Amino acid sequence: MTLNPILLVYQFLQHIIARLLSPNPPLPNAKLNRPRIAIIGAGLTGVSSAAHCVGHGFDVKIFEAGDRNRLGGIWARVNNTSGLQIHSLMYRFFPSVEWKSGYPNRREILDNIYNIWHQYSLEEKTEFGVTVEKVWQDGDGHWIVNDEQYGKFDGIIAAIGTCGEPKVPHIPGQEKFKGNIYHSSELDGKDAKGKKIAIIGGGASAVEALEFTSAAQAEKTIILSRSDKWIIPRNAAVDTLLAMNIFGQEILLSWIPEKLLRMFFYRDLADLAPPSNKGIFTETPMVNSDVLDKIREGSAAWLRGDIVEFVENGIRFVQRAQGVPPGGPGKEITVECDVVIMATGFTRPKLSFLPDNCFEEPYAPPNWYLQTFPPGYMSVCANNCTYVNAIGTVGNYHIGVYTRLLLTFLVDPLTRPREGLMKAWIDMTRLFKKRSPTPAFDFFTYTELLWWYFFCVAINPFRWKWALFVFFGIGKGLPMGFVEEEDMLREKLKPYDSK
Repeated sequence: MTLNPILLVYQFLQHIIARLLSPNPPLPNAKLNRPRIAIIGAGLTGVSSAAHCVGHGFDVKIFEAGDRNRLGGIWARVNNTSGLQIHSLMYRFFPSVEWKSGYPNRREILDNIYNIWHQYSLEEKTEFGVTVEKVWQDGDGHWIVNDEQYGKFDGIIAAIGTCGEPKVPHIPGQEKFKGNIYHSSELDGKDAKGKKIAIIGGGASAVEALEFTSAAQAEKTIILSRSDKWIIPRNAAVDTLLAMNIFGQEILLSWIPEKLLRMFFYRDLADLAPPSNKGIFTETPMVNSDVLDKIREGSAAWLRGDIVEFVENGIRFVQRAQGVPPGGPGKEITVECDVVIMATGFTRPKLSFLPDNCFEEPYAPPNWYLQTFPPGYMSVCANNCTYVNAIGTVGNYHIGVYTRLLLTFLVDPLTRPREGLMKAWIDMTRLFKKRSPTPAFDFFTYTELLWWYFFCVAINPFRWKWALFVFFGIGKGLPMGFVEEEDMLREKLKPYDSK
């Protein structure tokens, strides 16, 4: 067996991070006396958030609408051929995660989720089969989930993600088609060997479906995409460089990475790239190096256009040229196929269980404080579920940062953002990004996200003592000592304040 020295170094670094930054799991039957958190959703984000909470001494109750088979969220429902498109370095959703490879598959991702689940004794803290219909505050400001049978909570973490149930639109003539039609999430065990496959959709689900058809040895796979979407290489260095645009939007120099991608990545397939008026810093790109290679070798094709209808042997399709918008003119063709895969994504879970005033314009999601805290509700953290588009990752280090910010707000009154200041930060970010081709919070880069955190801590001197805790999960004892002294000082000053 040949050992990869780079992978060995990567695994060594992961081990060091796990030893230094992983919070200690609670002892068996330990009583967690700190504020109690309700976590809605038992996917990757919910499990990670819960582990951060209990590791720092906070009690939790996780509510999952599905049964135990839904533990792991979207990763519990995708196909076995699915895997991580971005490098695992950018998908370290908890300090103790230790990847065995740069691009782990579904099984390895689920194993890491399960390991954290067991390590932090979360089984006994989870209610499966409970759909959260509403959360509300009583007169003392404590949160109630559905009704009072679960007790009261000091904070809420909404971890419902962005992928709900499969989205399967009806297309005219579907009943005429003599082949099989599947959603991209139900491909395990399906036979595609030697068949012609049409994939409807041009996003991440389409790329995963292409991985399935390749593994299943399909004769030819044709992707039918209605809109243009950037594809970037499966390269950690390239992806990191793109995520380092701190402005989180198209800037004067954005043409440089776009030009380089067309020249060195798309090359002879530059007509498949989005037109020049659609910059890379406007929408989440697909990360994959195999798609273009499969097109070059002839085992796959990518067609831009609009579906007219199904016919017995395939799909009538209007193929459009680069730059022609959806619904525009093109050449009508018939795409013959034996199987159609609907890579049409998933419905987005709703945050409607939160109080109605969380959705009042102009401060409706994603236009929230740090995109995650609704103005006026510093005790609610919508972790990873207000995301729209970005370059970076939604399954990384920031899960811990958001969780620890919430914990800091709960235990230290002087760190809490007031509603007016939360709205002021939102307005300031909109002002900075007023020239962006997308709304301010509809797209961000990971470096911009890190700047938001830095600014959040730096702007309030009472948060400085929490900086190491917020960013790395260490040093909570020292700031808690300060908080206790501040609480005693406030108690002493109360008689004078009343005079």
